[in-house]
Amino acid sequence: MTRVVVTGLGAITPAGPDAASTWSAIVEGRSAVRPTSAFDASDLDARIAATIEGFDPVALLGRKRANRTATFSQYAVAAAREAVADAGVVIDEELAGRVAVCLNTAVSGIGPADQANAALLADGPGAVSAYYVPQMIPSVPACEVAIDLGVHGPVTAAALACASGTAAVLDARRMLLSGEADVAIAGGTDAPHTRSLMAGLGRMGALSRNNDDPEGACRPFDVDRDGFVPSEGAVVFVLEREEDARARGARIHGAVLGGALTSDAYHLSAPDRDGRYASEAIRLTLERSGLDPVDVDWLCAHGTGTPANDRTETLAIRRAFGAAVDEVAVSSPKSVLGHMMGGAGALSLLACLLAIRDDRIPPTINLENVDPACELDHVANVARETPVRVAVADAFGFGGQNCVVAVGAA
Repeated sequence: MTRVVVTGLGAITPAGPDAASTWSAIVEGRSAVRPTSAFDASDLDARIAATIEGFDPVALLGRKRANRTATFSQYAVAAAREAVADAGVVIDEELAGRVAVCLNTAVSGIGPADQANAALLADGPGAVSAYYVPQMIPSVPACEVAIDLGVHGPVTAAALACASGTAAVLDARRMLLSGEADVAIAGGTDAPHTRSLMAGLGRMGALSRNNDDPEGACRPFDVDRDGFVPSEGAVVFVLEREEDARARGARIHGAVLGGALTSDAYHLSAPDRDGRYASEAIRLTLERSGLDPVDVDWLCAHGTGTPANDRTETLAIRRAFGAAVDEVAVSSPKSVLGHMMGGAGALSLLACLLAIRDDRIPPTINLENVDPACELDHVANVARETPVRVAVADAFGFGGQNCVVAVGAA
């Protein structure tokens, strides 16, 4: 049976401008969470975030193009360029029509929307940027990547909240297996760090208020967890059919074995309390990937650090893995880099692929006292050196959108 493999990796995150620096921070457990400095947060309940520092969009795109594009699109272009370069794909005129772009987001252009609303209220319609609409719509990062690379195959964008990044990879896999494309560029991006989002998530009670200890704030599965930490960035992959990749002598990072999407259909922000359909997404992923629970070496958890999510995710994992649950290691990269929203699922898949490469499972940092309701085989605070042949990434979004993907060694 034809397999889809990953031949290119790209990332820009609060840990650094590429996949290597991102992986280094995750596996070494170096927190990127800091006090918010992008705007005045003094009156907010939550005043910490993981943000990208030192990014120069003009150097990336030139001044004219940088001025017309939103940050989440700029991040997507940066990560896509790295992924294509890593894959060694030469997109010539013949291949260009066979390259797909599947690039998802969650919050999309909230920054441009905030700026436009402020300008409108302060100075009237003439103060609103002419670039506002094309900056903020969720399909723009995918289109910007297609423009940047000069590709003419299918270009899709979807918003599945925090499951967006993983869902993009499954969409790309389907396009390759159906023959719609020969190469697919897929992943997730978001630049949601705005005053309005911080205020809104704070009002929901979703964010950590541990403002005095930013690096210790995100603590998935810990008894003292009090919410997630917002983050930003993009993670992008190049995917190909295995036979095509091997025919051109490509380096293969791993195979996308299968995945599944389910819906809680329960609540707009809270997970279904018993984790039934999150568990079903894990079960279906294993089934469709030809895996037994005992085959999985690491589960890269959604692990946001919110009380309800971590408890429900634990139930889902225990239900899906059954008697084998104590044999699968579990940890969450959000403890280090925060919650990248539309990029979060793609970040988890990046970690899965590199854990397989290095036989090293990254830790959940700040996990000092495991909540009894979250008992699993946690990789706490220090990376675990162990063979990793199969890893599973789960992602659960607002509205009950559950997306799980399994990857394996090449």
